[in-house]
Amino acid sequence: MSFIVYPALDIRDGRVVRLLQGDYAKQTTYGDDALPRAQAFAATGASWMHLVDLDAAKAGGYTLAPLLQQITATTKLKVQTGGGVRGRDDVARMLDAGASRVVIGSLAVRQPEQVLAWLAEFGAEQLTIALDTRQGEDGIWRLPVHGWTETADVTLDELAQRYAQAGMKHLLCTDISRDGMLSGPNIELYAHLAQLLPGVAVQASGGVRDADDIRAAKAAGCGGAVLGKALLEGRLQLDEALSC
Repeated sequence: MSFIVYPALDIRDGRVVRLLQGDYAKQTTYGDDALPRAQAFAATGASWMHLVDLDAAKAGGYTLAPLLQQITATTKLKVQTGGGVRGRDDVARMLDAGASRVVIGSLAVRQPEQVLAWLAEFGAEQLTIALDTRQGEDGIWRLPVHGWTETADVTLDELAQRYAQAGMKHLLCTDISRDGMLSGPNIELYAHLAQLLPGVAVQASGGVRDADDIRAAKAAGCGGAVLGKALLEGRLQLDEALSC
């Protein structure tokens, strides 16, 4: 399994931003230059990028189709993108707009039967299942939903295995406690998932600080790592990340 580095851009109101642990009230804005940033990713040698529509994640209705089309028209980047998937037509529209993979998050937890059907319809290579997780005091990884304010009945392990049995190829897993914190990825969690889900490319997301974190994720069996805040703040250079 090849390891993919995904430089990431989160977009809100047309601007490149980062939220702290998913909190819309804790936003840092980095500029309104999403397209030039994506073009710089491509020029540096990235083959993929991760693009998130934060407005749609909150309100539904993917708004980044024009940006997505510009990125794919002016670079050779493959784009993994998500935000606001509420139904089948949303997935189809994002793929039609140029997405190589559509990320499905909260719906994958709330309506697994529907998302399992999409895996069969669209193909496992065109969907990334995204499961945000938080570890309970009992050590069990659970799946918060509705803005991380409620918790699903099913555990991370149970749902991930269900998707894997249905053919899932790409799993993006974020340890909520580390999202935007630059505290290092949860390597123990990713090693567990890589062992639990053979054949699934697990993407480490949340907390990546430097090249050592990328190497650790790779060594743990991950299929990729999503790079957000560390890149935006210059703590990690993309060429260095790509050479890990």
